[in-house]
Amino acid sequence: MTDDAKIEARFWKSLAAERVMMLGVDGVEDGFARPMIVQIDEERSPLWFFTSSENHIVEALSQGRRAIATFADKGELYASIQGSLSLSQDRAMIDKLWNPQVAAWYEEGKDDPKLRLLRFDAERAEIWLDGSSLVAGIKSLLGVDPKQDYKDDKATVSL
Repeated sequence: MTDDAKIEARFWKSLAAERVMMLGVDGVEDGFARPMIVQIDEERSPLWFFTSSENHIVEALSQGRRAIATFADKGELYASIQGSLSLSQDRAMIDKLWNPQVAAWYEEGKDDPKLRLLRFDAERAEIWLDGSSLVAGIKSLLGVDPKQDYKDDKATVSL
C-alpha cells in the first residue's frame, strides 16, 4: 500500500469514528462552514448529511454547488475536502442511513417535512498527519530537520 493509500485509509477510519465535519458552500453570502454529522455509506464518496430545510446550506442549494468540508481528528489528522453539494431525495438512502441519533432531531421521523438529505460528492482531499509531535521538537533541538520526516505525512487523493 502506498503512503497516500495508507494516509487515506487512516482518514476514512478517523472520519467513521469522529463523524463531525465542518461543511460550507462556496460563493454564498453566509459562506461560513457549519459543524455537521457525516453519514458514511461506504469508505468512498459520496458523503451524506441529514439537516433541516431551515439550514442556510439548504437555502444556498437551489442548484448543485461547490463545497468544502474540513475534518480534524484530535490533532492527529487533518483533511480539507473539495467537491459538489446537492440536495438528495433518495428515500432508499434516507432509510439506509437513518439511525437513532438522526431520529432524535426530527419529530415526525423520516417523514418530517423539514428533513433534508445533503449529498457531498467529494472529489479530492488533502490529508495531513500531525507534524508537530514531541518527537519533531526533540529532533529539532538535536539539529535534525523534522520536515524531512513530515514530507511523507501528507497526501492528496481522489475520493
